[in-house]
Amino acid sequence: MSDEVNLCIDIGNSQMHGGVYSNGEMITQFRKETSPRTSRDELGLFLVSVLKEMGIDPKSITRIGMCCVVPDLVYSLKNASRIYFGVEPLLLEAGVKTKLKIKTKNPLEVGADRIANAIATSELYPDRDALIVDFGTAITFDAVSADKEYLGGSICAGMGLSMEALGSKTAKLPFVEITNSKRALGKSTIECIQGGLYFGYLGLIKELVGRIRDEAFGDKNCLVIATGGMSQLYRNSGLFDVIVPDLVLQGINVVLAMNPISNQAKEYAD
Repeated sequence: MSDEVNLCIDIGNSQMHGGVYSNGEMITQFRKETSPRTSRDELGLFLVSVLKEMGIDPKSITRIGMCCVVPDLVYSLKNASRIYFGVEPLLLEAGVKTKLKIKTKNPLEVGADRIANAIATSELYPDRDALIVDFGTAITFDAVSADKEYLGGSICAGMGLSMEALGSKTAKLPFVEITNSKRALGKSTIECIQGGLYFGYLGLIKELVGRIRDEAFGDKNCLVIATGGMSQLYRNSGLFDVIVPDLVLQGINVVLAMNPISNQAKEYAD
């Protein structure tokens, strides 16, 4: 294993997704349900345990990068990194070098996960205009130019949120598995909900991708990328040019390479 081993962590509203990179290549990844009240020690013990389970010595971790949209967990994760790994983590936030030009009204409003997606896209597909669709708790749409400009995008509720709203806010509609429905014409309540979710979001995605592409790039061709947990659901839909499930983690790993190790990075090691 390389001397440089990066642990990259993306904490979303529903899941924590982590990956370990060596020589720029992901060698393992893991997921955990997000809990806003998770303590420093719970996070530290989980990370140490999951790495050992996957055959990685926690002491081999040299850098930790994190992207978090749950503010309550930032403090716990930072301290878990320091105490359990002896590493000062790099949080993707304002002031961190990204080589992106943020072309929005208030750059501080843009979620760190969306910035990470844009960074990874610019690295993986240089000199390409791109539109990123991230299937998370919310579905985000982001436009990135070939000149590494983050142009903005759209946000809507994710499929899981819509399904939970139907199940919890109605008297008779059940919670269902979100699946690749074959028909919009359901023959049972479950089939009706599944078809409504799948084809409803298919139409939503088509409309937003088309409109954002026209508004951001006009007549120019752009690469359409899908990422996130539910992205595989539409693999055969023809909507996307490429699916990269771990795009956020790749972006965090790129940011680590752009930003040198802090002088404090190993002060907790001994």
